[in-house]
Amino acid sequence: MTRPEIRIDPALKALWPQTGLGCLAYGARPLPEHPALWSFFTAAILPGLGKTLQDAPLAGLPNLAESRQAYKAFGRDPGRTRVSSEALYRRVRQGKDIYRINSVVDANNLISLESGFSLGSYDLARLDGGLLLRLGREGEAYAGIGKGGIDLARLPLLADAQGPFGSPSSDSQRAVISLESRNILTVIYGFSGPEPLEAALDLTVRRLTDFAGAAGCDAFTVR
Repeated sequence: MTRPEIRIDPALKALWPQTGLGCLAYGARPLPEHPALWSFFTAAILPGLGKTLQDAPLAGLPNLAESRQAYKAFGRDPGRTRVSSEALYRRVRQGKDIYRINSVVDANNLISLESGFSLGSYDLARLDGGLLLRLGREGEAYAGIGKGGIDLARLPLLADAQGPFGSPSSDSQRAVISLESRNILTVIYGFSGPEPLEAALDLTVRRLTDFAGAAGCDAFTVR
């Protein structure tokens, strides 16, 4: 599989030097559901996660804390525009079920809950040219998945030749993973420096291989 070209805008990097992306390009055939993923989540992840979320404030959780701090540095209020990992943690703490979408998206969310990072998974066939992580400009917006318009101003986002398509808060509908997706890019939005990002990338390879059938994996970081 051809590795997509991905860069980080120096202007964004100047505001938060620990910004980095953990990337995994791979082939997969998404399934409506992978039962082993949910068995693993219920037995191995949920008990400890539930206790952690009862005992610790969300804003202090590893990797989520740094993401919130980065949002502040970029000029966005993380209390008003939450990173997706925080939204997932809130659902678990409230006793709500995690959305079941398909095997790739579900594994994406599992990794986010385990690591504290926000992740996005994108259909490479729906992307155009090289990718750039940059801050959103005034007036930029897109329709989020299952949401209305997302104000992208000062929000870290991924853009291709057609414009923005993903962010650590809410992805657009343009590159969404469907059951027809075959060539996929999963991105870890990292604001915690290289070591936590590398650890999360290793975890991502394992979980997507085990629970989403990822094959031909090409894992790399962008800093």
